[in-house]
Amino acid sequence: MKSEVEDDIEDEDLDETLSERLWGLTEMFPEGVRNITSAVVSSTCTGIKGFYGLSRIIAWCFFSSSAILFAPLIFEMERAQVEEMQRSQQKQVLLGPSSAMSGGMGLMPPIHR
Repeated sequence: MKSEVEDDIEDEDLDETLSERLWGLTEMFPEGVRNITSAVVSSTCTGIKGFYGLSRIIAWCFFSSSAILFAPLIFEMERAQVEEMQRSQQKQVLLGPSSAMSGGMGLMPPIHR
């Protein structure tokens, strides 16, 4: 069985929050160690925020420049494909389905025996 003293000690431990425990642990380190640790954590957070902001700017510049530079090329390739498809359809209508499949090698239709 537990004594009343042990119950009181457990109740006191449960009332203490994690942040209070961590704050209590800081008192066991010298002032210099706490200051250096605080400076390192603060610098790290500032560096991460700066790196995040810089990466956002670089990504925006890269993707917007890519869209501006490569969009005309993509449109021109699509236009060339459409023109080739129209030529193939026109050849198929004029010379029959077998001429479009042959790639336009000969203008004469195949001979059937």
